[in-house]
Amino acid sequence: MEDSNNIIWVVAAEALDNYLLRLTFNNSSVKTFDCKPLIQQFPVFSPLQDKQKFHNIILDGWTVTWENGSINIAPEYLYEKGVAIYEPQKTTENLVAEDNAPYNPEQ
Repeated sequence: MEDSNNIIWVVAAEALDNYLLRLTFNNSSVKTFDCKPLIQQFPVFSPLQDKQKFHNIILDGWTVTWENGSINIAPEYLYEKGVAIYEPQKTTENLVAEDNAPYNPEQ
């Protein structure tokens, strides 16, 4: 999971077969998320059993929504429970020490 100071949101989404979502997050991570358990367990998601409705996803600036925003899933939940397809590599080249000096792993 991301550091607690980082806010995560969905920047791209695609509805796939079998109630899966392919999601790209603002940190460049790409994950799949299986909506079947939510659709089967929680009545608020039951309209998404209609595959046409499921495939009619909208991004609201933070996450995916359906039915004019009345159905949505928190981006943090999608990120935590999603299965990684791609995770960006963390590098030390852009890290800055507390004194704003460039990070030096040799120190």
